[in-house]
Amino acid sequence: MAIWMAYALMVLILWGLTGVTQKLSTNYVSVSLTFVCYAAAYVPIAAIVLWKQPLNWKISGAAWLLGLLSGILNGLGSLTIFAACRKGGKASVVTLLAALYPVLTVALAVPLLQESVRPRELLAIALAIAAGVALSYEGKPSVQEAGGVTSSHRRANQDPSDRQDW
Repeated sequence: MAIWMAYALMVLILWGLTGVTQKLSTNYVSVSLTFVCYAAAYVPIAAIVLWKQPLNWKISGAAWLLGLLSGILNGLGSLTIFAACRKGGKASVVTLLAALYPVLTVALAVPLLQESVRPRELLAIALAIAAGVALSYEGKPSVQEAGGVTSSHRRANQDPSDRQDW
């Protein structure tokens, strides 16, 4: 197996587990607290990366800006996926809809990065969009489907210091 495939399969496992933990955490704590815990978890990982691999910090201003913009967009995306889970979205639907982000990436890569899309890829994109539309038409989840946690239970266990719950 090629190393890139092993990495890709590891992402599948890690992000698959993440979809479940996102829903579970937002069942019991606010979006804001979930996000702070999520962001704090990056600190030890970043420390290990810095310790194991020296980095070249001498990069252009544009590279810094793009790196920071990527982090900001990722952070805002994380906040919104936590909010979707908190506001009653099923993990099985929220994570699948959020995972359609490559459709936008492809749409932007064609004009901005001069990438090309073949007919087979266009078909796959169309199918992904159709799946997203089909997923977005689900009925209201029951308490059992929502993980057995009602909104009143969530409010009773909410962090009182968090006034804003997205």
